[in-house]
Amino acid sequence: MTQIINDTLDLELVTLVDQARQGDRQAYGEIVERFQGYVFSLAMNRLRDVGEAQELTQEVFIHAMLKLDQLRDARCFTAWLRQITVRKAINRRARKPPVYSTDGETLGNLTASPAPPMDRLIQDEQEAELRGGLIRLEPMDRETLEAHYLGGRSVQQMSRDFKAPVGTIKRRLHVARNRLRKLLESKRLAAV
Repeated sequence: MTQIINDTLDLELVTLVDQARQGDRQAYGEIVERFQGYVFSLAMNRLRDVGEAQELTQEVFIHAMLKLDQLRDARCFTAWLRQITVRKAINRRARKPPVYSTDGETLGNLTASPAPPMDRLIQDEQEAELRGGLIRLEPMDRETLEAHYLGGRSVQQMSRDFKAPVGTIKRRLHVARNRLRKLLESKRLAAV
């Protein structure tokens, strides 16, 4: 049964890639929709900046659209897209110098000492709260969120790994996010 689902997903992707190669914008839009989370998580993993990762994600899909005819085997699309993303992330990180503002207000607010330890303490506390929330979730919810957000797995990859249809994985992600949010909110309210 699992092999049938995987073969169906692969065939569906190959069909979409072939249609996109022939200029079908709707097919390419479907590809972007399916792989946007995957590319974004790869970009975040490399760049560690939401804005940069969003820009890179757009850049990757534009590049892939323009070079789609160079992909020899449509079954290799996911690996090809990953390679583009990783290469562009490395290039972006190497070529883009840090941005510093030189306006008067920013320069006036600079101090010789590093950022206060309180900022790091708050960030550590938030991460601990999130990890604590993940631990309190049911195993399926926790595994789903960790695979997607911490492991960088796409919905399609998770479909294969969890042996479940893509729609089921999307629903699991939605439900798990809501459960985690409610769990964290109830903990915050209890602390007040």
